[in-house]
Amino acid sequence: MSLTADTGTSSPFHLVGKLLDPASRADPYPIYAEFRALGPVWIEEIAGAVVTGYRDCETLLRDPRMSADRAERFGSDPYPPDAPSSIRQPWFLSMDAPDHTRLRRLVSGAFTARVVSRMEESVARLVEESFDRAGEGETFDVVSGLAGPLPVTVICRLLGVPQADERLFLRWSAQLTRLLDGFADPAGDDPEWAAGMLEMHRYVNDLVADRRRSTRGDDLISELLAARDGGDVLSHDELVSTIVLLLVAGHETTVNLIANGVLALLRHPAHLAALRADPVLAPAVVEEVLRHDPPVQLTARVATQDLRLGTAEVPAGGGVILLLAAAHRDPEANPDPDRFDPGRAQVRHLGFGFGPHFCLGAPLARLEGRLALAAFARRMRRPELVADPPPYREHINLRGVSELVVGHAGVARG
Repeated sequence: MSLTADTGTSSPFHLVGKLLDPASRADPYPIYAEFRALGPVWIEEIAGAVVTGYRDCETLLRDPRMSADRAERFGSDPYPPDAPSSIRQPWFLSMDAPDHTRLRRLVSGAFTARVVSRMEESVARLVEESFDRAGEGETFDVVSGLAGPLPVTVICRLLGVPQADERLFLRWSAQLTRLLDGFADPAGDDPEWAAGMLEMHRYVNDLVADRRRSTRGDDLISELLAARDGGDVLSHDELVSTIVLLLVAGHETTVNLIANGVLALLRHPAHLAALRADPVLAPAVVEEVLRHDPPVQLTARVATQDLRLGTAEVPAGGGVILLLAAAHRDPEANPDPDRFDPGRAQVRHLGFGFGPHFCLGAPLARLEGRLALAAFARRMRRPELVADPPPYREHINLRGVSELVVGHAGVARG
């Protein structure tokens, strides 16, 4: 949706305006607290309800009356007539049952915990190489030096993309993140994403066609080509669309998970010291980052029938915005929610969604986050933030810094 900030205070819409204000990027959480105090609220100006309570968000993510199909918001088709047909194949992220169920069943075998565990050694090696390069300077940008290239390199190696082409995927991912930003208007005044989408689909179409002709190996494309559910298989367009989704949805979110995690550790040196002393704590740090400062701040659904959310009346076809980052700081779900504490007895978050659309890439993101944060704690000697707060990206939904420059007293050997 495309919105103009409202600076007035006559309705809950003024909170939307505050959220849209670039000055709020460094810390949107007080705004989320104001939203949470309202309970579920219908905002006529955006033709949608905003939901912030943890229990409400968790329930709605598995409510069959909530549709994930939001294709109508993309407006007219921006692609030329000769564009690959796969570009018009919907992502299964935006599908409902039974289509979503079918595609998820076919794809899920490629992302089991067993499959991801086989990747640990290669991901760890990539992380260590990043810190080897960090030792060449007096400062280290965590985004460009580690968090940015790591996820795209991992997914490209998974797909069997030639190493020389990995830089293309990094550029395409940056262009396509607007498609996942909850308040962006991807069909509006920024056509860059459409050009990136077209280039990427053409490349992946060729990559899949080449893999069909060659001897299949142990890469992800080969596994998806071989995926079977009874007699059902992925069509060519479904396969290409799925590969594009894996990169776009999996890259930027993992970038922000790692960068947000490093930022949290630098702001809480006691937890950084604890992780340095005991790398086994890394999984708990990852989960607390996903709760406290999640890479994905919100998600949206469309009501398929009239329904009531608290005092909000939502008509059929109305939007429902689930402010996940606000729900994570609901004190009924997580006591003392504004405190960053990886030692919590229980961490409740919806950082990977919930219900039928739970993120298939969660095991891979957790692996990359765990290895990156543990290595940062172990290898960086006396790291200090150069700027706090650091500069943030324009996105509201995909929350992350544009750079995270760290001064240090050297880099320990791997």
